[in-house]
Amino acid sequence: MERTLRELKPGDRGVIAKIAGTGAVKRRLMDMGVTRGAAVLVRKVAPLGDPMEINIRGYELTLRKAEAEQIIVE
Repeated sequence: MERTLRELKPGDRGVIAKIAGTGAVKRRLMDMGVTRGAAVLVRKVAPLGDPMEINIRGYELTLRKAEAEQIIVE
């Protein structure tokens, strides 16, 4: 079942299937280690849903809603 990273709740895990964005945003996410096959754990989500903190490749990364919506996880 594929869904966006934005749809995951704190404590949920997933594996990145693809990044739907293009251009500079996609390149920036990939430079931060958000690549296909990487395991992701959602650590925290701010009360209004923006931003969210994830654990990927052994480090904490904070993403905005718009960025998280472009990341497809399985």
